[in-house]
Amino acid sequence: MAETVQLVEYFYVQMPDKPGEGARLLAQLREAGVNLLAFSGFPAGRKGQLDFVPEDAKAFKATARKAKWQLSPAKKVFLIAGDDRVGVGADLLGKLAAAKINIIASQAITAGAGRFGMLLWVQPGDVRKAAKVLGVATPAKPAAAAPAAPAAAAPQG
Repeated sequence: MAETVQLVEYFYVQMPDKPGEGARLLAQLREAGVNLLAFSGFPAGRKGQLDFVPEDAKAFKATARKAKWQLSPAKKVFLIAGDDRVGVGADLLGKLAAAKINIIASQAITAGAGRFGMLLWVQPGDVRKAAKVLGVATPAKPAAAAPAAPAAAAPQG
């Protein structure tokens, strides 16, 4: 089975790099019933940064606002899932390399049962090109409205 590649929104929060901060934020999301498609945490200078890929961005933002988080604006990340196989990461990154698209960051993990997941970040100016290279389905553009037919002349009579 081929990989499923989605272009999704993510948000980040920077907070003190101390024990329990990530658990506190995740607990707030749990209490609000907000599901995450992905989550990543790492050091950022003297702070910690948590990246959240919510299933429902509206509910996520409402929870963050209520909790008074210093939330970043929405950003884009590729969320990739599929059957795990030797070289799947090399194949995906190789497609981008062949298209001369630089990768800012990536994370991948096996999910068990022969599956894997990956987050992949590119520069904002490369998102459209990378989406095409990776085979992200783009939503259909609304059809332009056809010009109105001239009104029929009233019968003369």
